[in-house]
Amino acid sequence: MSTGFAQNPPWLVVREYNEEKDKAAVEAFENRCDFQQAGKPSLVTNLLGDPLCRVRHFPLHVMLVAEHVEKSEIVGGIRGCIKTVSKGEHQHRAYIKMAYVLGLRVSPPHSDALSFVGGGWVFLVLFLLQLGVGTKLVQCLEEWCKRNGADYAYMATDSYNEASLNLFTLKCDYIRFRSLTILVQPVHAHNKPLISGVVIKQLDPKLASAVYCKTFGDSEFFPEDIDVILHNKLNLGTFMAIPKSYVDHWDPEMTILPPSFAILSIWNTKEVFRFQVKGVSPLTYAECAGSRVLDTLMPCLRLPSVPNFFKQFGVYFLYGLHMRGYGASRLMKSLCAHAHNMARNDVLCRAVVAEVGKRDPVREVMPHWRKFSWAEDIWCIKELATAKQDINTNRGSHDWITSTSKSSPVIFVDPRDF
Repeated sequence: MSTGFAQNPPWLVVREYNEEKDKAAVEAFENRCDFQQAGKPSLVTNLLGDPLCRVRHFPLHVMLVAEHVEKSEIVGGIRGCIKTVSKGEHQHRAYIKMAYVLGLRVSPPHSDALSFVGGGWVFLVLFLLQLGVGTKLVQCLEEWCKRNGADYAYMATDSYNEASLNLFTLKCDYIRFRSLTILVQPVHAHNKPLISGVVIKQLDPKLASAVYCKTFGDSEFFPEDIDVILHNKLNLGTFMAIPKSYVDHWDPEMTILPPSFAILSIWNTKEVFRFQVKGVSPLTYAECAGSRVLDTLMPCLRLPSVPNFFKQFGVYFLYGLHMRGYGASRLMKSLCAHAHNMARNDVLCRAVVAEVGKRDPVREVMPHWRKFSWAEDIWCIKELATAKQDINTNRGSHDWITSTSKSSPVIFVDPRDF
């Protein structure tokens, strides 16, 4: 697929990724983008040889690449997918087709280009951006999304990533929409004790889907295909915590939800991609290794050891987090401890991660390490289709993306987005 944009420079072509033709070139391109700045730690992502891994679990997805025609080289890439999600209406569940934009990258130069920019790769990246490589990729992906019926597109980025925010908000007309928090809990060498008086039950996917449809009726971004997610092989299970006193009144069909409960599901990301921390000092490496040794030798002390993040590792992603009723905080903490213990039994899993809205009550009870967590993950959104009038609420769709005061505090984070 060519771009269709007349203003493209003659050396640039944006087209769909061809797995048979482009796989090796894209892997080399991704490695160039994982450039390490000397003396500073960096988090490197290994896609396990599958450039489509982060969108493959959506039924409708695409990857576009920007190719330097004269050099026959990949100089940029972007991924996108389309799903049907809720808008978070309080009186009824309104669904819209939402595109998710992710993985936008522009390649640093190879060695023969360094002399052209005086030896600084950053300047060539900026030069490519000024030529519009990133903007072209976003525009072409938006055209693909429109052709496939998407009403909106959104992207997510760390609040510190000013380059990405400026590209999308200043050049591509996205607006800041929601602010979420990414919470990271390292997996320790010892099991976390479960809270007494709490019973944890695993729900089968069909029952879990029914519970989620009841509990997330007012939330934003709740996926219409929740049953597909829960039946995915990457889903390790859905777990509900209830007070022990409620066990005798447990409803196996969940026609009536318990008055007090907490629920979450666990997604195994290590089968899709893995992380690795590089560039730490020898002293930091030794300190982290020492904490693990002490934690293993003296687990009774329950020391906050740092897992081995310096070898490739995976994470468990917690989603569908919800709690209600008396003592709900204790119930959610028990579920988080259960998820940690599951991760501890997985040799490659070294962290448990969750992403929640900043006004979500769950945020206050989730165990996490502040220095490993993202305080603010910014979601930016853009309306792709002409504003539609909602017959039931007598308001246009544009009102939804510009309002914040009436929005639900709960945002359902699709594990396929992570």
